Amino acid sequence: MRVLYFAWLRQRTGTGEEEVSPPAEVHDLGGLMRWLSGRSPGHASAFAAPAQVRMAVNQEFCGPDHPVKPGDEVAFFPPVTGG
Repeated sequence: MRVLYFAWLRQRTGTGEEEVSPPAEVHDLGGLMRWLSGRSPGHASAFAAPAQVRMAVNQEFCGPDHPVKPGDEVAFFPPVTGG
């Protein structure tokens, strides 16, 4: 699974992308965020306020209950505002 981080999530995790293999009990984006939080203090900081994180699977916006599977591309980014 390819995970992409944008803006302050990239700064906090210290990486723009990584390949991960979450355990079988990770079935959805919410579970993936919880699992990623345990990878490092930076990851924990990035996901400390999950309501502030937007996400996409295979370039489609999704909510935390959206399923994930091996081979997916998952992106995490802050809320985007227009103006």
